[in-house]
Amino acid sequence: MYIITGAAGFIGSALTAHLNENGIEDLILVDDFLHYQDKTPNLEGKKFLRKVERDALFAVWDAEQWPLRGVFHLGARTDTALEDTAIFDRLNRSYSKEVWERCTRFGIPLVYASSGATYGLGELGYADRHDIVSQLTPLNEYGRSKNDFDAWALAQTSAPPHWYGLKFFNVYGPNEYHKGRMASVIWHTFRQVKASGKMQLFRSHHPGIADGHQSRDFIYVKDLCRVNHWLLTQLPEPSGLYNLGTGQARTFLDLATATFAAMGHTPAISFIDTPADIRDKYQYFTEADMGKLRRAGYTAPFASLEEGVGEYVREYLLPGNYW
Repeated sequence: MYIITGAAGFIGSALTAHLNENGIEDLILVDDFLHYQDKTPNLEGKKFLRKVERDALFAVWDAEQWPLRGVFHLGARTDTALEDTAIFDRLNRSYSKEVWERCTRFGIPLVYASSGATYGLGELGYADRHDIVSQLTPLNEYGRSKNDFDAWALAQTSAPPHWYGLKFFNVYGPNEYHKGRMASVIWHTFRQVKASGKMQLFRSHHPGIADGHQSRDFIYVKDLCRVNHWLLTQLPEPSGLYNLGTGQARTFLDLATATFAAMGHTPAISFIDTPADIRDKYQYFTEADMGKLRRAGYTAPFASLEEGVGEYVREYLLPGNYW
């Protein structure tokens, strides 16, 4: 039996699909189901034991003390433009501490979602070292909340028997229809190309970086789900923070071009100014150092950008399917 928090969201519902495909159906799905019904289609057809409302989880967990094999804590407020500290305090810091405390008390392995946003502008690089966590300077409140929890976890003298804080880089793939502005650039490219045959990318405001050559480490959600599942099946050592990207940065121009190709369109790309509210907090380069996960024993390859985008567009976006 497993708990998945954030289960109706993009990554949580994708993980539910992945586990179902691997014969795992004894799942307790946790989310704010009542207030976010735009995410309801993400779970249609999925198999699980029950749903639990996010704010009721801890009382029900304490009362029933389920025989859990692991917890996937993926629930969080992820809006990088939001600066309401109180929301991040409640959902990303305090709630995560409650999950950690119960996994520790009941001896349950834990995977939780951290973020590549913890690295800020990458001044200290993108290695998932514990000794640099206190020196990182995230660019927004979301990144700060994730880094604060990482630092808190590392400082604890009591911990779950195995725990893994995964620094997700730029994740894309099926079940992100509800995310709107915060959805992947693939999703935005698909919508723009479908409507107009064209795509507008953000212009570079960084000297020495050409328009469209802003680079990120893009990881297909199916690869991310495989890693999550592997961790709580194999329970490798050591516990701690792990990057989760592909280890290869690609440009937004590459990404948009791959989307056009998957749709069977000739690329028609232009550039607009990066919105002022995110311009000073914009990462121009990210690339996960994946050595630590590989040394822990994970050997499966990651989909190339062209492979992942091709499947996402052809099997999900074009027919309007969910995973």
